[in-house]
Amino acid sequence: MPPLLSIRDVTKSYSAYPLFDKLSIAVEPLERLGVIGPNGAGKSTLLRILAGAESPDSGERVMQRDLALAYVTQVDLLPEATALAVVAAPLIAAGHDHHEAETTAEVALLAHGFPDPLVATASLSGGWKKRLSLVRALAGEPAVLLLDEPTNHLDPEGVWWLEATLARARFAVVCVSHDRWFLDRIATRVVEIDPRHSGGCFSAVGSYNQFLEHRDAYIASETTRQEALANQMRKETEWLRRQPKARTTKAEYRVKDAARLQAELSDVTRRNNMNRSMGLDFSATGRRSNDLIVAKGLAARYAERTIYAGVDVELGPGTRLGLLGLNGSGKSTLLRTLAGDREPDAGTVKRLQDLRVVVFHQDRSRLRPHETLRQSLCPNGDTVKYRGSSIHVMSWAKRLLFRPDQLDATVGSLSGGEQARILLGMLMLTPADILLLDEPTNDLDIPALEVLEESLLEFPGAVVLVTHDRFLLDRVSTVLLALDGKGQAEYVADYAQWQTRQEERLAAAGTPVTASAAKPAKKGISFSGKERRELENMEATIAKVENAVAVLEAEIADPAVAGDGVRLTAACEKMAKAQQVVEKTYARWQELEAKAAQNG
Repeated sequence: MPPLLSIRDVTKSYSAYPLFDKLSIAVEPLERLGVIGPNGAGKSTLLRILAGAESPDSGERVMQRDLALAYVTQVDLLPEATALAVVAAPLIAAGHDHHEAETTAEVALLAHGFPDPLVATASLSGGWKKRLSLVRALAGEPAVLLLDEPTNHLDPEGVWWLEATLARARFAVVCVSHDRWFLDRIATRVVEIDPRHSGGCFSAVGSYNQFLEHRDAYIASETTRQEALANQMRKETEWLRRQPKARTTKAEYRVKDAARLQAELSDVTRRNNMNRSMGLDFSATGRRSNDLIVAKGLAARYAERTIYAGVDVELGPGTRLGLLGLNGSGKSTLLRTLAGDREPDAGTVKRLQDLRVVVFHQDRSRLRPHETLRQSLCPNGDTVKYRGSSIHVMSWAKRLLFRPDQLDATVGSLSGGEQARILLGMLMLTPADILLLDEPTNDLDIPALEVLEESLLEFPGAVVLVTHDRFLLDRVSTVLLALDGKGQAEYVADYAQWQTRQEERLAAAGTPVTASAAKPAKKGISFSGKERRELENMEATIAKVENAVAVLEAEIADPAVAGDGVRLTAACEKMAKAQQVVEKTYARWQELEAKAAQNG
């Protein structure tokens, strides 16, 4: 079967920096292709080329005729309208009847966690705007879905919903992401865009972890290949030195072959010597006391609400504590309490005398946007003091993966990942007993994440880590503390255990992640005007979703469909989803009726 979508021998450059050179990638039916690579490798550009939103300098884009394609960008550009109007608009533009488009949109919104299809986009959080963008793309039933960093802005429940949705997908997916756990869950093939690889990319079938195994084997084989080519080249060089007098056709061919061999060796050596790893290594004081921080019975409250209570934390050398919890559960608050920036509302914190604590703040308040990169990296001249040695700003910048021509650029003009590298560089210069890291992984690419992991694993002091990067959290942490934001805290074995418990709680509350997960939190049992209007319109909503079931029943009864296995299977799958929506709509009706009764 031919690919649904592909690019062939594509070349693309911006200014003097080439992104791709004869890059070729094909998207097969039903595969879920994860795309990774360092920042600046051109992953977003690749998606735009695949989407037809940008043209390559050379090469071609090939797409099957009448292919239904949807593209969700990193930035969610939504009009000021209702969620229903946002999802229905592209369906209407594609030729659907207005009523049919609204019914399809409503069914999609209800099925994917929007209890109120008439909610205004202006009132949605960043996470719910991202979910709305995804639902808009899904409602059109694309054959290929292109996603650029889709987990950005999503809370954990939203990410679980997206993982479950894509795992059931009956369409092809191309997804650019730095979220390695997400890729491991959804990808059936992973492609790394990187000039280190022959052809500009390396592809391996399987999950992200399987990809890592294949890539390690590939890199080892390239090293072996370089050694073999070098040995062969030495033999050819020795032969050329002898300068044989007989210039036969065979001898001339051998001279040409030696030139080809030299070019191949140069290419392999150049790619193998490319170093895109950040030189990240935190300085430790070397203090070996077992009790760096001992906290007992910690509590945090805001207004009348208890965020957490009864929290005990003991930090010693080698302890790496990961904090888990949904947004607003108190992770950053606990981090500030351990740092001494906030007094606990209850409990005690005992710190070792002269304790050296280094804190990474997610708000990046230490950066000065109008300073140059040179000034931020070396505020007191042209060198920094690192572990007793003086390092020139040029070498220090290179260690943090900055180019020399960037030194005079302002910090505000740099990307989020580049700003994060500046902050991590600042942390490296201060010896510490404890590292307190609040979202240090934001905007970092996978090569930088891998180096950060290794640095934290090798740091001999204590670490407290708040991050959305589940892969790093699970690998680095020696202990995980989960906060629920409602006063409870518990230690768990790993992230998967915590996620399972959260999904069980959601299911018990009637909001399973695999169907209609992560409804926006409600305050108390108040009955808002919006919910009252929703209740008033509920009968009309039920009529719409039941009508959708009736349409599908008629389709299944059609002899033309019943005799076509593919069409019949698709129609039955749609019917099952539509019936689930009907059940959820009735459940929502009962919920609203109960709230209305409680509120008179």
